[in-house]
Amino acid sequence: MILDILIFAAHPDDAELAMGGTIAKLIKDGLKLGIVDLTKGELATRGTPEIRMKEAQRASEILKITHRENLGLKDGSIKVNDEYLLKVVSRIRKYQPTIVFAPYFNDRHPDHVGCGLLIKEAMFFSGLPKIVTEDNGRIQSPFRPKKLFYYMQTYEFKPSFVVDISDTFEIKMNAIKSYESQFHNPYSVEPETFISQPNFLKYIEGRAKVFGFKIGKNYGEPFFCEEEIELDLTCLIKNGDKK
Repeated sequence: MILDILIFAAHPDDAELAMGGTIAKLIKDGLKLGIVDLTKGELATRGTPEIRMKEAQRASEILKITHRENLGLKDGSIKVNDEYLLKVVSRIRKYQPTIVFAPYFNDRHPDHVGCGLLIKEAMFFSGLPKIVTEDNGRIQSPFRPKKLFYYMQTYEFKPSFVVDISDTFEIKMNAIKSYESQFHNPYSVEPETFISQPNFLKYIEGRAKVFGFKIGKNYGEPFFCEEEIELDLTCLIKNGDKK
């Protein structure tokens, strides 16, 4: 299966929280998009890995994701090492995406940091013929995606670009709310966490409004790229609003 876009996330719900609106927008535009969650989130204070997997399935159905899988790496231990590197390289070569998304490499959660660094290295090494990987017993061909874009989690950065998600913000929030075990529930007896605070989802909405305002839209999601990005000025002018 060849995908246009491949998103890597440390835990189920990371991709939805950070770029659920962009995911829905890209899929609406007819692109084939996949998510690879590195862990099952087994260290999470609330819920269980089994519950989280079911929640991820519901979120995927809401977003209409082409493909989703979980690598089952050890939660709390996402670091760059040979084992993890080869597993990620294998997925990149298998799906051959044009664009890869990963968490920004500076964040509150160590696994988010580790994931961002791991994906960056895997992006490079997936293009080297002497790095050997297999899929179902077959040697894979080298492949390197064109671009790596980072999405924002807790810590903010100055974006390289912001995607207008005004038309897909509601889909994003519905997908996020699929993870019932992780967010505020007044009847839950589990300990409160950073993301289960009553105002957390309001914060997610507020940030989307802030970045939307910066581009003259209702809602937006920010992204960062370490490389220069081509801009089609003619397309920008033709599709822009004249006021």
